Amino acid sequence: MSDFPWLTALIVVPLVGALVTAVVPEPRRETALPKQVALGFSLVTAVLGIVIATQFHAGDGMQLTETHTWIEAFGVHYALGVDGLGLLMILLTVGLVPVVFLASWHEADGRNPAAFFAWALALQGFALCVFAATDVFLFYVVFEATLIPAYFLIGGFGREGRGFAALKFLMYQLGGGLVLLAAVIGLYVVSADAGTPSYLLSDLQQLDMSTAWERWLFVGFMIAFIVKAPLFPLHTWLADTTEKATPGTSVLLVCILDKIGTFGMLRFCLGIFPNASQWATPVVITLALISIVYGAFLAIGQDDILRLIGLTSLSHFGFITLGIFALTSQGGSGSILYMVNHGVGTAALFLLAGYLIKRKGTSLISEITGMEKRTPVLAGLFLVAGLATLGLPGLSQFVSEILVMIAAFDYHWWVGAVAVTGIVLAAVYVLWLYQRTMTGPSVPGDEGILDLGRRELVAVVPLLAALVVFGFFPQPMLDAVNPTVDSLLQHVGVSDDPPTVPAAEEGAH
Repeated sequence: MSDFPWLTALIVVPLVGALVTAVVPEPRRETALPKQVALGFSLVTAVLGIVIATQFHAGDGMQLTETHTWIEAFGVHYALGVDGLGLLMILLTVGLVPVVFLASWHEADGRNPAAFFAWALALQGFALCVFAATDVFLFYVVFEATLIPAYFLIGGFGREGRGFAALKFLMYQLGGGLVLLAAVIGLYVVSADAGTPSYLLSDLQQLDMSTAWERWLFVGFMIAFIVKAPLFPLHTWLADTTEKATPGTSVLLVCILDKIGTFGMLRFCLGIFPNASQWATPVVITLALISIVYGAFLAIGQDDILRLIGLTSLSHFGFITLGIFALTSQGGSGSILYMVNHGVGTAALFLLAGYLIKRKGTSLISEITGMEKRTPVLAGLFLVAGLATLGLPGLSQFVSEILVMIAAFDYHWWVGAVAVTGIVLAAVYVLWLYQRTMTGPSVPGDEGILDLGRRELVAVVPLLAALVVFGFFPQPMLDAVNPTVDSLLQHVGVSDDPPTVPAAEEGAH
């Protein structure tokens, strides 16, 4: 059982599903068969993810590893493995895709639903490979491969102007990818000079590279991850993409694909360039703080609901990056939990916003009012998702923010003070959004609007349930990620000072 290539199977199933969905015969344009096939493959992938989770043992390092020589001359391997960080990203990915399929059941009707669902499965397969890759060259290949389905999902489905948004997205991502390619080539040069070239993460972590090489390579990796995450100032593709793409596509991009950026910071920046990570910490934390405050102010000023939700993620990714580069156990664990909780909460917001737009026929906040009278269930669920986004105690994002804020104040009091303003501003843009769209008088002509249907509820209720469950019981996730964070901090060369308890000190005497 342990010799079975579980991670390879996890990656192959959605990729095969993408091919099958694309070629399945459609007797009629409106047939649901491609959608049913895609949903079936996504559920099988979710089951495989659950099986992998049951075989994972926290604290045992990289597990379920597979290593096969790929390009021997360059030290390239097909190498996979999963630790606590990778496991949570995999579970987030396999959990969100079936939800997106259910919520987007009619999103591509009238165009090419088979293509929409096939590209989504392809994106899932490539993203799973990214989160499991333990060879840098393999990581780079699938890192770039994710752009293909993402481009077609943005450009092929969505609102007017989606073609420009897709092109802008692609240009930014390809630019970051080219910088990453230069850094990947640099890693080959360094490892070859040290003896035998290798792209295996385990080998690269042992490399003794010069300070100049380490810093330049760190910058190359970091630029690519800042574009992907995104962070200020390489974030401007984000708002256009989420405004023009379908809500389901935005979930796949913001809640899954963009996590590759912060995942890469943890896995490769801290894992391969520990000294350079410490050297760059002041600059990265500054960019994170700017992203937190600037993203929140931008969100407050938006009239398009999808654009607003997209810009909130700029602020949230600032919190995640702040937690990573505070270089403490609380910050590291909080940032990983934040990645998961942001993915769940923002997915719920995007999907509920999509339901709202479908009913009103517009995404402009100024043209939506009084919806809680017509659609009380939709309004209530939207409020819960919004409260999770602003970090209400009892919902999962609160746990993440508390851990990151502890790390921020530990780093320096003024860092924590600036970060707190992001939490205050989050309350402003969430509550003001709810007030403008859900409260107030109903608009004439809204009488025929119906509340959420069964399929729509089945899609979003599990997300909201997860926000509540992990808000009160985050320990399973912490148990999975704490050993990974401790290992990374030890590799970087920093350690947390344990808290002193006066009563315990007195008892010792």
